[in-house]
Amino acid sequence: MTANFTGILSGMTNDQLQQASTNAQQAYIALATGSKGESFSYSQGEGSRSVTYTRANLAQLSALIRQLQQQLGLICRARRPVGFYFR
Repeated sequence: MTANFTGILSGMTNDQLQQASTNAQQAYIALATGSKGESFSYSQGEGSRSVTYTRANLAQLSALIRQLQQQLGLICRARRPVGFYFR
């Protein structure tokens, strides 16, 4: 069953999203604890993507993990900033 979401991760099943999240978390831990590059790949629809991260990319990898977790419903999306309207 495909997750019912829109966006860059739409079309991936919950199992695929969970596996991608697990892989990304393992890559993050490997990078955070050592200084080696880590390769990460996932399939989406009929294609696949692959990326290599280094310690300099920890923020990008963290953002990917958050995006996958949001897609899985594990964490809530950030609220919009509160705006004040003056009349």
